[in-house]
Amino acid sequence: MSTALLIIDVQYAIDHPKWGQRNNAGAEANMAKFLAAWRGQGMPVFHIRHDSREDGSPYAPGQPLHAFKDVVKPVMGERVVGKSTNNAFVGTSLEADLKKAGADKLVITGVLSQHSVDVTARMAASLGFNVTVISDATAAVEVTDERGKHWPADDVHALTLAHLKADYAAIKSTTEVLANLTA
Repeated sequence: MSTALLIIDVQYAIDHPKWGQRNNAGAEANMAKFLAAWRGQGMPVFHIRHDSREDGSPYAPGQPLHAFKDVVKPVMGERVVGKSTNNAFVGTSLEADLKKAGADKLVITGVLSQHSVDVTARMAASLGFNVTVISDATAAVEVTDERGKHWPADDVHALTLAHLKADYAAIKSTTEVLANLTA
């Protein structure tokens, strides 16, 4: 069995101002390190692309911001899975594709921690995959809750990772995972 890398929703759309302040400015650079390591080892890579159905969404197909960011752009032979919900498993072939690739472990990077990263990691764990979410290769945005309380992106990120760690995934840094990969 092998470990697959999932890079979730790293499209130019994430830079649209509608999302507000974001944390982990270096997340994409860390994702690129994972991508280089996975490619170097010939391990399976899956690029998850959000294909929004919402009117006016920067993630909508055909919009200029829909494209993958250059730093993590897929190359020939890497699987691209388009999704129209936050969950990369719903309405897609991801589970079957991972099994076909022999993947029983997933390393998850991408955006947003509190949206697609969270729900995809939870679903992956529920499907029996061993899941690791990379704390510094994922990013969150600020949120205002129903009470009007503002939550900075760092707090949203930390809380999301704490919930994932409690039941669904190991939470590790880029340095930790890449050190073990080359060991």
